[in-house]
Amino acid sequence: MRIINGTHRGKLIKVPKGLPVRPTTDFAKEGLFNILTNKVNFNDTVFLDLFSGTGHISLEVASRGSTNITSVDADFKCVSFLKTISKEFKFEINTIKADVFEFLKTNKITFDLIFADPPYDIVNTETIHSLVFNNNLLNAGGILVIEHGPKTNLQTLSHFKQQRKYGNVNFSFFEN
Repeated sequence: MRIINGTHRGKLIKVPKGLPVRPTTDFAKEGLFNILTNKVNFNDTVFLDLFSGTGHISLEVASRGSTNITSVDADFKCVSFLKTISKEFKFEINTIKADVFEFLKTNKITFDLIFADPPYDIVNTETIHSLVFNNNLLNAGGILVIEHGPKTNLQTLSHFKQQRKYGNVNFSFFEN
């Protein structure tokens, strides 16, 4: 895993074995950030990373200048790994060990950019969208990006703007 751009561009991150993750490929991550760079000023962005896993998306956002980052994952080892790397890189990332769905139900903070990378075999991907929009967690002009596999179709959900495909990785974009 590597950071693509920003203050830590090119930095390789060695992920320990045994973490229950499926990191977004560098190819897909580059495509995602090519789109986001034209829409988001990372310096001013309040960012939420759901199902953060290794935190590679949070680290990328931090490297690009965001200092208001929250990462949520239910796995203790993933949260612990991200805390360690964040400290090593001197990034301020608020890491939270919690069930994402419970977090979205109780959270009162709003965000400019929310990225969700749930397991591809999860059956309630649409619930992420519902909780974000029903609980008004996106600021005006905010963007929700949900990563999903090729069998998931989110195009009929409200606020849908576009879907991009990078191999087996799909990103659906929603704007408030």
